[in-house]
Amino acid sequence: MTEEKKEQVVEEKGKTSSGMTENVAGALTYVLGFITGIIFLLIEKENRFVRYHAFQSIILWVGFFILSFILGLIPILGWILSALMTPVGLIIWIYCMYQAYQGKEFQFPMVGKIAKDQIEK
Repeated sequence: MTEEKKEQVVEEKGKTSSGMTENVAGALTYVLGFITGIIFLLIEKENRFVRYHAFQSIILWVGFFILSFILGLIPILGWILSALMTPVGLIIWIYCMYQAYQGKEFQFPMVGKIAKDQIEK
């Protein structure tokens, strides 16, 4: 795809309430975990793509935080697994931002379905 066509595709996508293109806003919903998810959920009232990623960000990172906390309470094995969650979380974080920036509405197992159900309401 040429640069001109890529620019046209981005321009064709709807603007969001924040004035950004939806792929940029979708990627930004993941930047600070559930915090930016909540911010974009409050700002964006119309754009389905951004709201979906905001919900997925909130659900994903709150779940990640709870799982990490529970594992941290389990001696030795839990501590090791909790420590391994940090690099896994980094990989997931980068993957989420990349996919959203590409304009994809990807779904994580369970989390994506819950986010999609919230958008359908």
